[in-house]
Amino acid sequence: MAIKFQFNKTSLNDLNKQLKMRIRTLPTIKSKESALRMEVQKAKDEAGKLLLELEELISSYTYIAALWNEFEPDLLKVKDVKLSSVKIAGVNIPVLDEVLFDIRKYNLFNSPVWYIDGMQILEKLATAGIRHEFYRQKTDLLDHARKKTTQKVNLYEKVQIPGYTEAIRKIKRFLEDEENLSKSAQKIVKKRQEEEGRQ
Repeated sequence: MAIKFQFNKTSLNDLNKQLKMRIRTLPTIKSKESALRMEVQKAKDEAGKLLLELEELISSYTYIAALWNEFEPDLLKVKDVKLSSVKIAGVNIPVLDEVLFDIRKYNLFNSPVWYIDGMQILEKLATAGIRHEFYRQKTDLLDHARKKTTQKVNLYEKVQIPGYTEAIRKIKRFLEDEENLSKSAQKIVKKRQEEEGRQ
């Protein structure tokens, strides 16, 4: 990234301010990145744990798999998934509060006895599946925020701070050269005036 500047003291002061701001901000951005990195890992671990939990739940109910042919699929539906949000390292992250189900009315006397247990099993399975999917998406969201923060850290560390430092160095050299030339010119003029004064 080429930093635009002029060879004057105003531009030098502006660049110094920009450089100081970036140097001051860099540790904060780095700590944000490491906090997000830890949260990504926690969310990945939780998603993996929930996937195993879901698989265990499914395998624990295989003994009644034949009964599900009698079950009416529209008896139980997910009504709502309640979410809230929390800020983690300055990023709004959703939090899964509760999964609400809608149970259609059915006749207890005409339905198989196991329907009540079946509803509870389905609620457990659906909740486990939703929690797993939620944590998978949370991981993606946190990872995206972490990548953006990493890009900003790299931009500051590898591009902008060295760019501003180089631009400041060039301006200082130019101003020093200009000052030296000015002093040399003044000496020459003074010397000429002295020589003319002697004649």
